[in-house]
Amino acid sequence: MSSQVQTDGTVEGTVEGMAADGEAGRRYRREDVARAAGVKVRNLRYYQERGLLPPPRREGRIAWYSDDHLTRLRLISDLLGRGYTVNGIGELLTAWEQGDGLSQLLGLEREMTRDWVHEEPVTMTRAELRELFGPEATAEHTRRAADLGYVRVDGDRVTYPNRRLLEATLALVRQGVPLGEILDAGDFVQIQADALADRFVGLFRRHVIGAEGLEPLSATQLDHVREAVAALRPVAGEVVAAEFARAMARRVEAEVAELLRTEQ
Repeated sequence: MSSQVQTDGTVEGTVEGMAADGEAGRRYRREDVARAAGVKVRNLRYYQERGLLPPPRREGRIAWYSDDHLTRLRLISDLLGRGYTVNGIGELLTAWEQGDGLSQLLGLEREMTRDWVHEEPVTMTRAELRELFGPEATAEHTRRAADLGYVRVDGDRVTYPNRRLLEATLALVRQGVPLGEILDAGDFVQIQADALADRFVGLFRRHVIGAEGLEPLSATQLDHVREAVAALRPVAGEVVAAEFARAMARRVEAEVAELLRTEQ
């Protein structure tokens, strides 16, 4: 797919590999579900052979994976990270399925991880990228953007996972802000965002889940955690947006006052 800049400065474009699947949620090609779960593509077949992962739905030669596959892959990765063996995970999944505990855990994981990020990806060629940003954009800028997670590079194709971030970057560049300084600011913002996320998650972990984690929680308590996550999601974003807006108002007001003083 290609991208195209509109007269209002927005960007048209799409990314291949993911699609809507009605009420069932998103569906993913093999490479995309592996990337989203943070696992290697070859692990998908291995997990299926070991009975840890249900087979994908096939349409012709295309294998489509669902949000449920993604959730289970993340759960498997989490258990592996805690020291469980593949055989142990298989036994654990079987026990949870027989006791209906797996559906509770998968439902909780889906609720805790979904809808935090609403991204609309845009894919373009390197030539289109150069056309968008002009001659001042260098290969080093692309490398830094990739390190920050703003772009994914696959051969001659570059994907921006978030259309809004792409358009915000273009708007700043067109106002004369150097691309390198925009990337510096992005690095700073990510550090601050990580600190904010750590604070919110820490509060939630201590006061909603508890020190012992999820294992001792009953089904009713897991439902309570799920409801709390649903309540936290919009609140966290609103608090950060409101505080940033207030800070910007104070800072711009102070800057304007300083400019007026220098003009007198």
